Amino acid sequence: MDSGVIESGLNVTLTIRLLMHGKKGETVKKMREESGARINISEGNCPERITTLVGPTTAIFKAFSMIIEKLEEDISSSMTNSTATTKPPVTLRIVVPASQCGSLIGKGGCKIKEIRESTGAQVQVAGDMLPNSTERAITIAGTPQSIIECVKQICVVMLESPPKGVTIPYRPKLSGSPVIFAGGQLTKLHQLAMQQNPFPIATNTTGFTGIDASQNTTHEMTIPNDLIGCIIGRQGAKINEIRQTSGAQIKIANPVDGSTDRQVTITGIPASISLAKYLINARLSSEATGLATN
Repeated sequence: MDSGVIESGLNVTLTIRLLMHGKKGETVKKMREESGARINISEGNCPERITTLVGPTTAIFKAFSMIIEKLEEDISSSMTNSTATTKPPVTLRIVVPASQCGSLIGKGGCKIKEIRESTGAQVQVAGDMLPNSTERAITIAGTPQSIIECVKQICVVMLESPPKGVTIPYRPKLSGSPVIFAGGQLTKLHQLAMQQNPFPIATNTTGFTGIDASQNTTHEMTIPNDLIGCIIGRQGAKINEIRQTSGAQIKIANPVDGSTDRQVTITGIPASISLAKYLINARLSSEATGLATN
């Protein structure tokens, strides 16, 4: 598949997730009406929002072009009140599942180099996942036309290499709260975990011990090989801490030849699984922001 297929608007439904600043308003309404794409902007009081574009390829790229034009206008208007003499390039970030980034980068970086050279855009794939998610940000900068062509090529790669495993989407509003592992914070931590993953929980349980094992369920998730070390910790210290804190059983599968991910199986009551997942994702986000300690 090449970008000509994307251009032709065959019945391919695409989803593009953009990480942007700004709020809803007349501009978005106009974009929806003129493009025919579904445009959704995440709620929350954080400065960054996730803008999701969904629809047939032609509608998506019409909406995307309008967004780029708006960003270009914003730069031009900011230049009128500025002493800067050179106009900065249009820059935006798209959010993609980490499991698709390998295909996007290519062997030895050949694919991303090809995209850079053929479109003229600067493209950078973040090395770490966004907090509390399994998604990575891709930063694209350049002229409006080079960015549009670049995103088309990225979409082609993503259509050819679907995401593997479960994708935990990035939600900007969750990244603002620091995670503290001090003893007194456990209840708060549990509440946070339940907000993110609302499971029914028995009202008569005051702790994680002595609960009927028949309520146990199993949850599986995949974690990239290069991040598994921060979950295990030195001599298994971190994984044991997560087991004790959550009350869940956690098994990490051995590496599989040819796979870049490790399978993690979490068993326990829904509340324990929820808390274990939260602690694992918090650990991954700490690693991503350079805060993780052994």
